[in-house]
Amino acid sequence: MAEIPPDALRAALAPLTDPVSGKDLFAAGLIDSLETREGLVQLALRVPRERARDYEPLRAAAEKALAQVPGVKNATVILTAHRAGASPAAGPQGGAHTHAHAHAAPPPPQTLPKLLGEARAVIAVASGKGGVGKSTVAVNLAVALAQRGLSVGLLDADIYGPSLPQMLGVRRRPHVHDDRLVPIEAWGVAAMSIGFIVDPDTAMIWRGPMVMGALQQLMEQVAWGSRDVIVVDLPPGTGDAQLTLAQRVALAGAVVVSTPQDVALADARRGVAMFRKVGVEVLGLVENMSYFVCPHCGERTDIFGHGGARAEAERLKVRFLGEIPLLPQLRALADAGTPIVAAQPESEAAKAFARLAETVAASLKLEARAARQG
Repeated sequence: MAEIPPDALRAALAPLTDPVSGKDLFAAGLIDSLETREGLVQLALRVPRERARDYEPLRAAAEKALAQVPGVKNATVILTAHRAGASPAAGPQGGAHTHAHAHAAPPPPQTLPKLLGEARAVIAVASGKGGVGKSTVAVNLAVALAQRGLSVGLLDADIYGPSLPQMLGVRRRPHVHDDRLVPIEAWGVAAMSIGFIVDPDTAMIWRGPMVMGALQQLMEQVAWGSRDVIVVDLPPGTGDAQLTLAQRVALAGAVVVSTPQDVALADARRGVAMFRKVGVEVLGLVENMSYFVCPHCGERTDIFGHGGARAEAERLKVRFLGEIPLLPQLRALADAGTPIVAAQPESEAAKAFARLAETVAASLKLEARAARQG
């Protein structure tokens, strides 16, 4: 796909002016960054924090103007904190006069509206490190919650390494209705991933603002509707995506996934600490790849050790949510795009996921609509 010419984006923004100086956005020094890749456009406008509400109409107008440029699939415009030494009327060198005093008290933080607000509950599935099977847990948890009669959304928040298309067996692109992307229905859940939008072999070589803009689009410009619960599959670690989600979404809780060995538990510990620091309740720890049972002889082997997540949960005073065994069919089905809870509901792993879904639903007091109405 051909990239959108920068001149086309600049031309779309040319009629817009800074409400303070009357200059166009570039001359006024409001453009912090303008990036595009694979039809996704991210514009950051640099404004004083205390003036963010005043600049909201300009932000919305810029987003609408960029969205009309041929080739643009989605456009997101965000307001970033004003840099010291510049004003919204200043150019890149910050030359305009400002009446702010050097020792003035900092303005109160601007409260942004919460995203995914139509859902009854939003939960994050996280891990301190990669390779612990977090996405497998997120997918099967979401499908197991749907099997309980809940209306479930599943958001893949990993922009660099989206795995939902592979794990759900979905290759089609979402369509647009009323200027919003419509989630793709698969296995009883409504799913959205950047992997549904860009080509599967595309390397997402994006800088931070572009990644955060894409994540915001997946939350704000998708027709999620009034779901009972939205499960968010976070990227591994404790970086920008986790903080963005905690700040912009009213998370009902987080499920932290680990394997039994000490190196994974140390990272899980940091994940728990991060959620606590931003005021998000940790629903508990899941021990994935807990043990292996040979399909030929039935002998059990604790490949990565065993019981480490349970002991860590006790130490951290959070709930232990269960053990997920390491089974060849679990890996094979994930590669084939079939959640094990749907394909082999009587398997040991599927039953473990079903128990996890039951515990999470009970913790959040989620029950099917039919049950509530009955």
